Amino acid sequence: PLVSTRMALPMVSRVGGACALMRHGASALLLSSLRRFTPKRSFRTSAPCLGIVPFKLADIGEGITEVEVLQWFVNEGDTVEEFDKICEVQSDKATVEITSRFGGVVRKRHYNEGDMAYVGKALIELETPDDKAHDTPPPPPASTPSVPPQSPGSVPAESVAPHSGEKILAAPAVRAFAKAKGVSLKEVQGTGREGRILKEDVERLLAAPTKEIPPTPPAPPTPPAPPTPQAAPTYTPTTQDRVVPVRGLMRTMIKTMTQALSIPTFGLNDEIVVDELIALRSALKPLALERGVKLTFMPFLIKASSLAMKHHPVVNASLDADGNSLIFKASHNIGVAMDTPQGLTVPNIKNVQDRTLFDIAAELNRLQELGAAGKLGMEDLTGGTFTLSNIGIIGGTYAKPVIFPPEVCIGALGKFRTLPRYNAQGDLVPTQVMNVSWSGDHRVIDGASIARFNLRFKEYLEAPKAMLMEMR
Repeated sequence: PLVSTRMALPMVSRVGGACALMRHGASALLLSSLRRFTPKRSFRTSAPCLGIVPFKLADIGEGITEVEVLQWFVNEGDTVEEFDKICEVQSDKATVEITSRFGGVVRKRHYNEGDMAYVGKALIELETPDDKAHDTPPPPPASTPSVPPQSPGSVPAESVAPHSGEKILAAPAVRAFAKAKGVSLKEVQGTGREGRILKEDVERLLAAPTKEIPPTPPAPPTPPAPPTPQAAPTYTPTTQDRVVPVRGLMRTMIKTMTQALSIPTFGLNDEIVVDELIALRSALKPLALERGVKLTFMPFLIKASSLAMKHHPVVNASLDADGNSLIFKASHNIGVAMDTPQGLTVPNIKNVQDRTLFDIAAELNRLQELGAAGKLGMEDLTGGTFTLSNIGIIGGTYAKPVIFPPEVCIGALGKFRTLPRYNAQGDLVPTQVMNVSWSGDHRVIDGASIARFNLRFKEYLEAPKAMLMEMR
């Protein structure tokens, strides 16, 4: 049926209003339900999660798989922070201080001093709340910083007080030196970094005047006691051998020298007149002291060998592992054999071809100080291309030096001696003479090559001013 417009309009209006009311009611109902079932937000606190983390010995490089633990800087129960020193270890190459990668409490030490620790195995167990410690790979330990020990005359403004109960920081060489001199490290005032005791500190204590003890009044004389018969001294022979494990630098020396036995060696000896060299060094020594450098004869010998290498580069070469190629080294990294408390070490001076005499002398001073303290780093002991051994500083005229693989030449320098020699006018005059002994890898260097190299080396030392013509 038809519905009039007048009736339809009110009906539509009522229907629309009802729909609007329904929509409003549904929204209110929905909001009420959400308020009823939505949980109230709250804040919670929880204690940090502690865990035991193994602190592993990282790969030191150079194919080293084990090290000797020299000393611990922490005990079980100690709290350490990031970059705190954990222990000091010695590899076949150098001495290294291990530092912590994160903070925590030391719960267990896996090795005692003198034990061999292995790369990839845990040194200590740390209790730490740091979750990142479980995921961070261990970085390689840094070598001992190349900070030269202070000279005997230089004492910091604020010296460290003698040790009274706290840990004593001293290198193994210093401990051995103090023990040999009968000095207790507890009585030594350390002047090194963080109170570390240096060799100079022990020497300073030995040189200090002892306190005078006031004389005691003489005791009243007592009657002499009757002589008692004394038993004859008995001789007790030593019946037990002493067994020392081969570790550290001695192990490296055994491996290297065993390898050197397979090298066919050619030897050459000569003598060099060093009168002019002595005069030149005497003239330059005060200038070096003004720069804080101790100038010995060794920098001249090192520089002369480098200049001679420019004309005869084969002595600065090496064979590859297969023996199929000869590698001519661009850098003259000249090693200097040193007698240290840890044994024979051969640190090298890098890029001698680009250094002045003062640069060489300063670097040699640094290496000698670190070698005496047992603190030579890995970078100081690797990468050598040629070696000089100054046996004359101890004593000796001639030697048969053993090649230091993979190098192909080594020289041994004898002591300076005053001998009668004829001068250019035919007069017999006292002359300062140094003997030199060369050993060359005869697979690479023939006799003529090493003889020509020796002649050039000799020319530079007998007329050292000629070196100035070729120095950069």
